[in-house]
Amino acid sequence: MKFAILINSAPFSHQASDTAYQFCQAALNKGHLIHRVFFYHDAVYIGSSLMCPPQDEPNITVHWQNLAKQHGFDLAICIAAALRRGVLNEQEAKRYGKSSANLAAEFKIVGLGQLVEACLTADRLMVFGG
Repeated sequence: MKFAILINSAPFSHQASDTAYQFCQAALNKGHLIHRVFFYHDAVYIGSSLMCPPQDEPNITVHWQNLAKQHGFDLAICIAAALRRGVLNEQEAKRYGKSSANLAAEFKIVGLGQLVEACLTADRLMVFGG
């Protein structure tokens, strides 16, 4: 089965990202595919390269990067949600006259059309967070 994943909640105030990550690991271990993980609303903070969690907490950004690299799926960040929250790639930082970008490697800023395409391509959409 091919899954599309939608995460809506911030990484450190809600369990959604951790639960989604564990779901993806379990699904991949059972031979399923992940087509795309789409980060929306406050979940876009997961794609920031500037997050520095305490040493005794998992770095969810690095976990997602490694899993996506290993299994070849997209980590998509909603452009509208990202811009509102200051998560920028080089192109958007330049467009808005910001001094630097902070989008973590492996993450891509995309439009909502990529979520729609993921829903149409996947067998199931799994939604994590409110």
